[in-house]
Amino acid sequence: MPIRWYGTGDPKDPLYQHYSRIVNFTIHAMAFAALNSGLWVFQQIRHPWAHLDLFSEVWLIAVLFHLAIVIAQRPKET
Repeated sequence: MPIRWYGTGDPKDPLYQHYSRIVNFTIHAMAFAALNSGLWVFQQIRHPWAHLDLFSEVWLIAVLFHLAIVIAQRPKET
């Protein structure tokens, strides 16, 4: 189910910025899952790539770092 925004849509609103960061993280995670799985399938079918595991690990660390930033910057509850 997609995220629905019922607020004002003001880009300076902290809650709006938090949801924007969540959406950006989701796109980053989906790109990682799609491209990484495609590269692994392509490697298994035809072309071995010696450093694909390193590439996947570094990108996974980047995704997890992105998640940590999103969690750290969430707005305080009032």
